[in-house]
Amino acid sequence: MAQAPLRPLREQFVERFIRCVTGLACFGTGIAFFVRSELGVPPWDVFHQGISKHTGLGLGTVLIFVAFFVLLLWIPLRLRPGLGTLLNAIEIGLIENIAQDLIPHSHHIVIRVIYMVAGLSIIAAGSGLYIGAEFGSGPRDGLMLGLNKRFGISVRVARTIVEITVMVIGIFLGGHIGLGTFVFAFGIGPMVQITLRLFKMSRNSLDAAAGEASEQ
Repeated sequence: MAQAPLRPLREQFVERFIRCVTGLACFGTGIAFFVRSELGVPPWDVFHQGISKHTGLGLGTVLIFVAFFVLLLWIPLRLRPGLGTLLNAIEIGLIENIAQDLIPHSHHIVIRVIYMVAGLSIIAAGSGLYIGAEFGSGPRDGLMLGLNKRFGISVRVARTIVEITVMVIGIFLGGHIGLGTFVFAFGIGPMVQITLRLFKMSRNSLDAAAGEASEQ
């Protein structure tokens, strides 16, 4: 009888893990759609794209290397990665590489706009799943939270400074900024709030995640 509560806990872990893995797969797929749209990629991916052009590495591979570099910046900020953090660092890049090869290239503007909208929608869905899993923030989001805790910089200001900085560096490296960049920057927050409710997270998860989404 004493072991009865363990079954629900295991089931909860499995559900959270599936949410986490599925959400990260959506992230990678969504980024691939943005790339294939050729209408501009999210701010961080402008940076990743620029590095990719100079190194010859696939965009997904660059995502992985940058994620682990950012994790090194967690050390002076005294942050500890969770299971979701490590999965985030690896899975998104792997899925992006695979998805980008599978999504057909198109010069038709209507198809490219559909790709952009699909990318935003898929990433928003992935955010709702991943955040609700509560397995730890991603490397890049953790950096913002670390700056907030360590130096008192608001998450909104930290996110703005970091994302503008990496985007500008990415532009100089040859990354592609465009309509998709701004659609993502202004659209992802409201979209994530919708997906959090759509996937019916717990009350605590919903409140915490909605707070993070509003900082997008």
